[in-house]
Amino acid sequence: MALASSALTALIPLTVMSGTFFGSDAADRIINRYGLTDGGADAVRSLFSTETTTTGVGIFGTMFLAISALSFSRTMQRLFEQTWELKPLGVRNTRNDLWWICMLSFYTAVIGWLYVVLGEAPLGLAAAVCEVPLTTAFLVWSGWIISAKRLAPATLLPFAVAAAVLTAAYSVLATVYLPRLFDSYASRHGAAGAVFGMATLLFGAMLILVVSAALGREVRDELVRIRQGRRPSPDDVRHQWDDIVEQTRSRWRAIRGHHPTEHSP
Repeated sequence: MALASSALTALIPLTVMSGTFFGSDAADRIINRYGLTDGGADAVRSLFSTETTTTGVGIFGTMFLAISALSFSRTMQRLFEQTWELKPLGVRNTRNDLWWICMLSFYTAVIGWLYVVLGEAPLGLAAAVCEVPLTTAFLVWSGWIISAKRLAPATLLPFAVAAAVLTAAYSVLATVYLPRLFDSYASRHGAAGAVFGMATLLFGAMLILVVSAALGREVRDELVRIRQGRRPSPDDVRHQWDDIVEQTRSRWRAIRGHHPTEHSP
């Protein structure tokens, strides 16, 4: 939830300001990317309308964008630090956080361009496949720079591969369900429905990052143990499996004991 909320407050103004500077319409990019129509498209246009964004590119708009982006980058920093049990750096890592924000802007622009070029394929499958290596490289670099170069690329590779594959699959699924989601939210909440839809989309994406980080840490640790010859013996594996089976059976018996299906006369 912390990652999703930070991403929402950072990516929306970043998208608005990038569209202002580079002459592209953020609303049109989102509508074309996910094939939004009717109420969903209207809600996105209202959220990113020119009238509401032209006054945002001043000093206060830039300050708000910087604070929001730094909050998001530091939340990502805590994810890597907690997953790999690193010493927290906090504001001491601000320079690396700012560098990551710049590369995040470039990465999102490249991914957006990729879907514009290859997005005509059914469900955007071609763009999703091409997205995997780009996302893998970006996530490996992200973990390396955000951790202040304390995590080696080899350590981050299992996490990056898992996150890239799951993100590509999630992008394909989002192409299917997101238009209905936006239309449903827009019919009930108007322009605010676009914010709720984006929050839901970002929550799923950040959940993938968290799960992939935990999975990547475990996979990397297991690979290191195998390389060092510390694999458990077959007897240990069998005993662990028997313990899991016995615990599952005992819990099932306890549940059935609390909820009997038949009553004795």
